[in-house]
Amino acid sequence: MTTFSAWWQDRQRALGVWWHSWLQVVADLRLAIGLLLGIAIASVAGTVIEQGESLAFYQAHYPEHPALFGFLSWRVILVLGLDHVYHTWWYLSLLILFGASLMACTSLRQWPALRVARKWSYYQRPEQIARLSFSQTCPNMPAERLAQVLAKRGYWVVTDGEKLYARKGLIGKMGPIVVHASLVVILLGGLVSSLTGFLAQEMVPSGQDFQLQNVLNAGALVRHLPSVHGRVHRFWIEYTPTGEIDQFYTDLGLLNDQGEEVARRIIHVNQPLRWRGLTFYQTSWGIHSVRLRFNNSPVLELPVAPFTAENGRKLWGTWLPLKADLSAGISLVIPDLQGLFLLYDQQGQLIGTGRVGTPVQIGNVMLHLTEIVGSTGLQIKSDPGVPILYLGFAGLMIGVLMSYVSYSQIWGLWVDQQLYLGGKTNRAQVTFAQEFERILQELVA
Repeated sequence: MTTFSAWWQDRQRALGVWWHSWLQVVADLRLAIGLLLGIAIASVAGTVIEQGESLAFYQAHYPEHPALFGFLSWRVILVLGLDHVYHTWWYLSLLILFGASLMACTSLRQWPALRVARKWSYYQRPEQIARLSFSQTCPNMPAERLAQVLAKRGYWVVTDGEKLYARKGLIGKMGPIVVHASLVVILLGGLVSSLTGFLAQEMVPSGQDFQLQNVLNAGALVRHLPSVHGRVHRFWIEYTPTGEIDQFYTDLGLLNDQGEEVARRIIHVNQPLRWRGLTFYQTSWGIHSVRLRFNNSPVLELPVAPFTAENGRKLWGTWLPLKADLSAGISLVIPDLQGLFLLYDQQGQLIGTGRVGTPVQIGNVMLHLTEIVGSTGLQIKSDPGVPILYLGFAGLMIGVLMSYVSYSQIWGLWVDQQLYLGGKTNRAQVTFAQEFERILQELVA
């Protein structure tokens, strides 16, 4: 039994030495700076390189010959995971290791410094006070008077007979701990967002319902997507007098499983709808179809397809048959949702223009274009880490403000009818010198 107890104690001591050595390595400032630099470089790469695109996109924009900067090709991007930087194992590992470095630094340096600052100690000899940054001798001045003056100035004062100790600004010693803790909370929020969040994109025609289906990316811990049913009551665009897009709007409603509307809001860019942890953004738009009549026919709805003109402008078009056997027809081109459309013959020649609601005669066919149906691009995002991030940034700002508070200490010693007074501070030396002078003036007064 004695042998086992001795062996166990040796194992505990060895484990303690190993743990302390590991903490020293992780808490090294050079390691923390290196990790922070790596996180910054990876974040820049995730911002510059398009995220979540298709293989064809990266092959087209990042070819192997010639490679961007001589090395950055689509193969490198896919191998390193630069197409989804914030979800890669190595980026998450950097965050975890940086958080461990902050916690190790706090436990080895910041907490011991705070414990030392909370203790008080008296100076026993006048020579100790004379070695302080600021010191003065006041004859025939009782220590009780000094205690009163310091207490009025917000110092925490303790006395022991002829000895006095006072301090102020202990919150400044807590500031670095709050800063480190807030950074860890921010890293935790980033991990939660990366592992449990998702991003989806839906293109919904005006007046139609939709469900959450087209997920662009999802965290590793996402197993089931929430049941989302929505309805686009209306989508429209407001234009400037010069014809430029001013803003596009979506009248968006959300439905429960019984089809009842539980939330509704008109959203636009930078004004999303938030509901049960989901955020619905207005991101893009398009044209889904046209509704028209030939002569006295019922209203028909024909889909349109997007294409790019020679000048780079995006247009939408469809083919309209003019005969029942489809042997003849015209092309209809729509530039936007302002109601204008263009008509081209089979040789690609412009044969006319029109506006929604105004009939157009084409040979012996009267074309009535009744409506251009727009579609809204909705981005649905779930980011559970956002509240944690907000909490971390709030704590970070508070911690930085706390760190600006100076930690000041003052000692007093009454010996041979003499009051020896001295003090020091960790920052704002000029301000403390002025305060020390005012303390002396109040003592004399």
